[in-house]
Amino acid sequence: MRQPMIVDRSRDEDFMREALALAAEGAALGEVPVGAVLVQDGRVIGRGFNCPISRHDPSAHAEMVAIRDAALALENYRLVGSTLYVTLEPCSMCAGLIVHSRVARVVYGATEPKAGVAISRGQFFTQDFLNHRVLVEGGVLAGECGAILSEFFKARRSLKG
Repeated sequence: MRQPMIVDRSRDEDFMREALALAAEGAALGEVPVGAVLVQDGRVIGRGFNCPISRHDPSAHAEMVAIRDAALALENYRLVGSTLYVTLEPCSMCAGLIVHSRVARVVYGATEPKAGVAISRGQFFTQDFLNHRVLVEGGVLAGECGAILSEFFKARRSLKG
């Protein structure tokens, strides 16, 4: 029988700040600034930021990159007991990956009203057909997570004139 996950909310902001730093790295490369870190047993096992433009890969969202990084590091496609910290509410592609990789908990910063599926465009993680349940918490450092996105798109619009 699997042990219940112990949630340490005291570290949520620290790990989200790491995800924000990764989002800034992506922004510096011209990518939409979304960052993610995957944590297991209190240590970071995977890191990623959005990089679909530079990698020519539409699936290279921050969550996807962090989960791939962790799976390779652990040599396991199951990431049981892990928590994913991501600066933006996951989309449907990333939500599916989160379930399939058995991430236990997702903590996100800003909501994504156009494509987020944790709460904005549906509640994917609560669907009855899923064979794995994910705990979801939003709003951790939401202001900072939203600001980095707003600043990025504001700068892009100003370049267009």
